[in-house]
Amino acid sequence: MDRSPFERGAVWLENVSEALCSPAPYQTMIHESPGDSPMPSLEILGEIMSRLRAALFPGFFGNARTSAKSLRYHMTANLDSIVTLLAEQIRRGICFTCAETQQHCPHCGRDAEEKAAAFMLDLPNIRDLLAGDVSAAYAGDPAAKTPGETIFCYPSMTAMTNHRIAHALHKLDVPLIPRIISEMAHSTTGIDIHPAAQIGECFFVDHGTGVVIGETSIIGKGCRLYQGVTLGALSFSKDASGVLIKGQPRHPVLEDDVTVYAGATILGRITLGRGSVIGGNVWLTKSIPPGSFISVEVSGAEGQ
Repeated sequence: MDRSPFERGAVWLENVSEALCSPAPYQTMIHESPGDSPMPSLEILGEIMSRLRAALFPGFFGNARTSAKSLRYHMTANLDSIVTLLAEQIRRGICFTCAETQQHCPHCGRDAEEKAAAFMLDLPNIRDLLAGDVSAAYAGDPAAKTPGETIFCYPSMTAMTNHRIAHALHKLDVPLIPRIISEMAHSTTGIDIHPAAQIGECFFVDHGTGVVIGETSIIGKGCRLYQGVTLGALSFSKDASGVLIKGQPRHPVLEDDVTVYAGATILGRITLGRGSVIGGNVWLTKSIPPGSFISVEVSGAEGQ
């Protein structure tokens, strides 16, 4: 009598295991971490983000019963935990990149501590930027009953909290960790912001689902995007061997007080002049002057 596949499992499981362990043709599918440098922990990074939210928005997250009298004690203890946890995750991110590029990082521990400390010193500035984002969300949405509602409930504030933190780490040349933090917000809110994107004060994403903001985007003060907006690249430059050239400016620049309505697609290194309004479902690939109003699908507009 023939044996069932499960009865023959020892043979086929061994064959599958051997195939999955083979480095070819998927070399990038196998990552070998140094013995003392495990991968960054998604669980610990989630804890760090929870602790940072509690520090940036006291009373809304974490220990909501914290009183004004005990705030400084709880804040100091929380920050001490954050910097310790963050330094270790930064170290793991540095070692991850070194392993991927076959480099040696003898000072990764010290570098990680310095970057973690520099990030912590930037927290008051991050808090001030987020306060502006809260004001923009409350002022820009008639459905918001209080500023606190936007902090606690709005996907824009979840995404922007992650982005302000990820961008600060990106500016410190922290590898990998900023992208993980950005993708945490992306998976939760549907808002996809690359950590390198530069976003000015008082920014608001209304509704938010499906918004994409590319790596080299620059957004000025007081801008607002609605759901389904894409700030993307029109084309990708390649080197002589056909490999994409990384880091070149290829995404839009929005000057101050630009509004982009739902479903609009803005592509390429173009500039949307100050105070411009882009209507829903517009397709735009050319720069427009300040004060423009674009209300139809176009591929190149001089402004109306």
